[in-house]
Amino acid sequence: MVKIIIAFVVVAGAAFYLLSKGGGDVSMGGEQHGTETHAPAAPSQK
Repeated sequence: MVKIIIAFVVVAGAAFYLLSKGGGDVSMGGEQHGTETHAPAAPSQK
């Protein structure tokens, strides 16, 4: 049981380290309501 917990902590730490070093905009805060998270749509050219 202890080995499973230690393995989970190691894997979670490695995943967090890789995500933080990835350089991308990774939000660990969940869904962002009320803020614009995507670029506005381009106007259609007809």
